[in-house]
Amino acid sequence: MRRIALAAALIALVPAAYSYVNTMAEPSNSSLGVRSVEWLRDHGAAGVVSRVESIYYSLTAPSKGGATLRALPQVGYGAAGRARAQRLQAQRLAAAIYRPPRVAPLLHLALPGEGAWRATRPGLGTSAPLLITTLRNQPEYPRVVAGLAWIDTKRTTVTLNPGRQEPSVSIPRGSMDVPQARRGRLLASFNSGFKLSDSHGGFVLDGHTYATMQDGQATLVGYRDGRVDVVDWHYGPHAPSSVMFARQNLPLLVNQGRPSPNLENSEWGATVGNAILVWRSGIGVDRHGNLIYAAGEDQTVRSLADTLAHAGAVRAMELDINTYWVSFITYGAPGAHAPVNLLPSMDRPATRYLTPDDRDFFAVYSR
Repeated sequence: MRRIALAAALIALVPAAYSYVNTMAEPSNSSLGVRSVEWLRDHGAAGVVSRVESIYYSLTAPSKGGATLRALPQVGYGAAGRARAQRLQAQRLAAAIYRPPRVAPLLHLALPGEGAWRATRPGLGTSAPLLITTLRNQPEYPRVVAGLAWIDTKRTTVTLNPGRQEPSVSIPRGSMDVPQARRGRLLASFNSGFKLSDSHGGFVLDGHTYATMQDGQATLVGYRDGRVDVVDWHYGPHAPSSVMFARQNLPLLVNQGRPSPNLENSEWGATVGNAILVWRSGIGVDRHGNLIYAAGEDQTVRSLADTLAHAGAVRAMELDINTYWVSFITYGAPGAHAPVNLLPSMDRPATRYLTPDDRDFFAVYSR
């Protein structure tokens, strides 16, 4: 009976082994370990993986309190000061071009440069269409840093780009990286949302609805006239003709400038709990229609929502979470040269979206 049971178990494992080997043999830019975990999630072990992740993140979470940082990571161009000519140019342009105010520090005393917006490359000056900064965003964890990016949607073009595996629907995938022909104007690229199987949301590209849109889901949407917005979707299962792209991911984190009152429930954590300290990312829109991206290590859903609202977002949504999936990359020179991660502790290389990637992502270009 033991031999029969063992034989039956081995026979039952053959289809699973075949599926696993085939999946691992497919082209991918993800590590073997990450692909193995994703395979387990997709084949009935999502609950087990989530429990293991929650235990791991709980054990590796930072302790509350303690000494604060003495300096923030150096981000952006000209962190130590700019030339007088750039300051004069900024003054001349100030009346015509909106620039976001400094993000108020949340810890006392503020560190040098904390919350101060900086350009990402020479020549863009202080009125650049893309600005970045860093902020200690959790007073109870004074060594934890979040990165912020502000994107002027009137002077940039934002695109949604399919990846090799996501969205998991039949769709024209293109090059699955930043197209060579558009790299001359590339300013930044950043991660999208959860896998569609986890978010249960919709996906629209080039005006075509490839995954059914869900009312009540937070949506980063781009319109044919160039506008970009973060909205609570209430337009039905198919995008209207005015929509160029749309990517959904869970309910809104921030609405009317305030974090959602439902942040304590499980709506924002398909893989780990809302209160687990883990890499998280999100994007919002300010009252001028510009985008604000936020990401950081050891974040809860609450800290992410509070940070986006504090930085000026009137509506905001969570994007992807976990160490391996969060990326915001700026390019220090035209042609996608000198790529740099928003935070030095981001796991993936800054060249991530210059080669085919497994997940869909967004790119930001100067107009």
